[in-house]
Amino acid sequence: MKTVFFFLLFCFGIFSAQKNADLIIHNAKIYTVNQQFDMAEAMAVSNGKIIAIGKNGDILKKYTSKNTRDLGGKAVFPGFIDAHCHFTGYATDKWKCELWGTKSWDEIIQKITAYSKTAPMEWVYGRSWDQNDWPVKEFSNKDQLDRLFPERPVFLKRIDGHAAVANQKALDIAGITVKTKVKGGEIQHKNGKLTGILTDNAMPLVEKYIPEISDEMAIGYFADLQKECFSYGLTSLHDCGISEHTFSLLEKAQEQNILKMKIFALLEDKTSSYEKWIKKGRFTNGNITFGGYKVYSDGSLGSRGACLLHDYSDKENWRGVLLSDQVHFKNLAEKLIKSDLQMCTHAIGDSANRTILKIYGDVLGIKNDRRWRIEHAQIVDRNDFVLFGKFSIIPSVQPTHATSDMYWAESRLGKERLKNSYAYQDLLKQNGWLPLGTDFPVEEINPIKTFFAAVFRKDAHNFPKNGFQPENALTRQQALRGITIWAAKAAFQEKELGSLEVGKSADFVVLSQDLMKVEENKFLETKVLETWSNGLKVF
Repeated sequence: MKTVFFFLLFCFGIFSAQKNADLIIHNAKIYTVNQQFDMAEAMAVSNGKIIAIGKNGDILKKYTSKNTRDLGGKAVFPGFIDAHCHFTGYATDKWKCELWGTKSWDEIIQKITAYSKTAPMEWVYGRSWDQNDWPVKEFSNKDQLDRLFPERPVFLKRIDGHAAVANQKALDIAGITVKTKVKGGEIQHKNGKLTGILTDNAMPLVEKYIPEISDEMAIGYFADLQKECFSYGLTSLHDCGISEHTFSLLEKAQEQNILKMKIFALLEDKTSSYEKWIKKGRFTNGNITFGGYKVYSDGSLGSRGACLLHDYSDKENWRGVLLSDQVHFKNLAEKLIKSDLQMCTHAIGDSANRTILKIYGDVLGIKNDRRWRIEHAQIVDRNDFVLFGKFSIIPSVQPTHATSDMYWAESRLGKERLKNSYAYQDLLKQNGWLPLGTDFPVEEINPIKTFFAAVFRKDAHNFPKNGFQPENALTRQQALRGITIWAAKAAFQEKELGSLEVGKSADFVVLSQDLMKVEENKFLETKVLETWSNGLKVF
């Protein structure tokens, strides 16, 4: 009897010593993505935070939970983070006609004609066409739109948001004529007649007349897009260039318990907002953080709006333009350096990159931990890479841009400039880390495709066979860090997000295949099985 008594006492002591957890996962292949890139088998979670991580036996011995899940050896990664996207912009574009993937101008005409019959507004608004996918890779004019819609305004925006085609009705509403001038953009005309093609700063002249959707409708679209993001394993993202009103809608959606996505918001470059928001400084409200400003220095390569040091190879006497005077960028930099906010500037062309690098350098002065960013850093003169490291400027890049542009980029730049474009290893070397994003809806949301493009530098059809400029491909470990811990670091959030460590948010994703091991030809078959945010299953 004594033996039985002491055995029961021993067992009681073991079980009573166990701590309760809200969730335990075990029998998993967990990539912690900590500094040592350690692996683990099990994890305990309470109150949305990781309280323990390690071997199966150790976690199961120390913790107990009513929600204990055996993952059967499946791969677990930190929740993916998109370091550059347009979440709210894409969400509120959902009422518009989707033109992504169209293969000709005729197909666009067919789509918008059908859409016009059920469009929720008078305006016929389409977005995401790309003339580089067409047999004739040139912008089309407005003539056909004028014939089809003589009394209804039409506005069709290019995939990168840096060019559009408007019909005459839309131009008339905006008061645009052949005499209208705009700085940092182009109102194209030919033989004394408007073509309807607008680039960069010319586009808002029309867009400001397009009615906005209601706040309630916008928040509904936020919820819809959030579901899609969770389905791809995204638990956090950087929403680049939003308005003050949009920021307030994010907060409202969170208050209504509709929005659970972690969002790092960068406000649009609007001079009237500087004093208020710079005085506020960086702050966090629940899952939403305000961290700085998104600024545009130039346009895109696809629409020939990127500002280059030398002429475009396929357009004589044209180098693109800066969208604002250098004084504007310098003034904002001098204001932000006195705050705790980041300056994050879109720069595609080598001239734009050099301009912003030097302005940042003049203000930052030396190595620092301000984490001011250049978004895209797409084409960089070979002599300018060192400036990223010299002034601790962070390049924030989107690998799928490389695999989308590789078919035609050489025609814009020529072979020599192309060598210094989409140069992710060259950029990584400057500071030792490189945040990755998608720029959705310019590219697809899926971060697994971001990973694939970064590592293999190919499209989904195995083109090109040896990869596009493979010398600048990232390793698998670098790519994983890029969509997790380095993306968190780009927002000063590496102590809360980006890796699976004790004290951090329990944001993780369970995948059907191990991204670090799966063969290249099966990589894109990888599916998200589960997504968890703050210890709660959201997909």
